[in-house]
Amino acid sequence: MNKSTNAQTKSTGARPLLAELLVTSRPVSWVNTAFPFAAAYILTTGTVDWRFILGTLYFLIPYNFAMYGINDVFDYESDILNPRKGGTEGAVLDRRLHRTTLLAVLATNVPFLAYLVITGTWSSTAVLALSVFAVIAYSAPGLRLKERPFIDSATSSFHFVSPAVFGLAYSGATYTPALIGVLGAFFLWGMASHAFGAVQDIVSDRAGNVGSVGTVLGAKTTVWLSFAAYGLASVLMLPAGWPAALAALLALPYMANVWPYRTVTDDASGRAHAGWQRFLWLNYLTGFLVTMLLIWYAAVR
Repeated sequence: MNKSTNAQTKSTGARPLLAELLVTSRPVSWVNTAFPFAAAYILTTGTVDWRFILGTLYFLIPYNFAMYGINDVFDYESDILNPRKGGTEGAVLDRRLHRTTLLAVLATNVPFLAYLVITGTWSSTAVLALSVFAVIAYSAPGLRLKERPFIDSATSSFHFVSPAVFGLAYSGATYTPALIGVLGAFFLWGMASHAFGAVQDIVSDRAGNVGSVGTVLGAKTTVWLSFAAYGLASVLMLPAGWPAALAALLALPYMANVWPYRTVTDDASGRAHAGWQRFLWLNYLTGFLVTMLLIWYAAVR
């Protein structure tokens, strides 16, 4: 079976266009970008208004559609070699859908971005511009930050931290050392998560000539790097004060999740996919616990 035939099979060409685009946006990950914005905004303002609603909606769906849609278009050559693509972890887009996907990204993002710019400040607009640039630069030809080791993990983490930073700027929050520590912990968590996610794709990325922190460092070293970054993220949460410091404990399940793969070889790196699947669902449990902590924090603040 040649590449084009295999891609056609994996892209489930019979699936309706909207369903195909939905898969591309990774619904299982929507909350990972919407929640940081929503939490930052509502903890700062204590208000549920149109800015909160439309900002949350943007980071829930259009933002993810841009991030993953652009990625799926320009990662086509490596995705057709990747056995985990074609489901909840991303579509293998038929070439005929590439232009449609990019146009749909523009159509769904521009109205929200215009609203957020008009209703925001210079500082929030600057953060938003950096956030959107990072989404595009991660995958787009000529930039391809995803192929620059360490920068790939930092950029991927920024994809999830920047909605929180935007929410803080959009709502006029005051930065404190504790808040900066929390953002730093979140950033390290994101880098650790990206690095571990790169392990499972080492074989297919090398076959598709795609560089990453995983392909450069190798499986074992990348897993250890992920483990250490989760640990440091936990330490950075400790000065956050009571009860926010309890979030330091939330890094422990992630450390336990990557630990079994600390000796995995490059050839067997696909085994880490089981850990990545656990990671995706672990995020929901963590999100619930973080929500409870935020409610507690707001009540005692």
